[in-house]
Amino acid sequence: MAPVKVFGQAMSPNVARVLVFLEEAGADYELVDVDFQAKEHKSPDHLARNPFGQIPAFQDGDLVLFESRAVAKYVARKYKTDEADLLRDGDHSEAAMVDVWTEVEAHTYSAALSPIVYECLIFPLMHGKPTDKKVVDESLGKLRKVLEVYEERLSKHRYLAGDFLSFADLNHFPYTFYFMATPHGALFESYPRVKAWWESIMSRPAIQKLSATMTP
Repeated sequence: MAPVKVFGQAMSPNVARVLVFLEEAGADYELVDVDFQAKEHKSPDHLARNPFGQIPAFQDGDLVLFESRAVAKYVARKYKTDEADLLRDGDHSEAAMVDVWTEVEAHTYSAALSPIVYECLIFPLMHGKPTDKKVVDESLGKLRKVLEVYEERLSKHRYLAGDFLSFADLNHFPYTFYFMATPHGALFESYPRVKAWWESIMSRPAIQKLSATMTP
């Protein structure tokens, strides 16, 4: 069986999101580079894979997908085993909690944290733009409130959806990894349970392998 294909660069947070789940599953995959400087993301071939001209795109035989969280969920389902049941589909209550915290990551956590990553790393390093301190300060205020909720949640459970690692936890990896490389990464020190949760995620072999390809 041919390996699945992921189109993009590993250093992209959204591409890395897909790669996390492939690495966790030990799946064979091919990472196909998309050259942004050459505008390959706007080429007819790539637009046929992702009509918005973004990365990642994903191909498994005749199936072509885009949107990183949707692709990641497909990967988690395709490679599900008794040992790697990240969506907990066999238990409706557990699956519902995975869904809840996946939504929190997408719409609350990342909404607060990702602007800091863009302002402190991506815009200055890739586009030569200065950091907008107002955006960073506003986002830090939002992030502190989110982390207070996480700290409370993690006082009751080892992981966000329960006492088991899930799809929701691993979705936090890409942007949090880059956040830790900003001048504000020490913020997690103020939330010991969040810090321990993050260190648990970072200790996973798949995460360590992928991290080596994402050094800012």
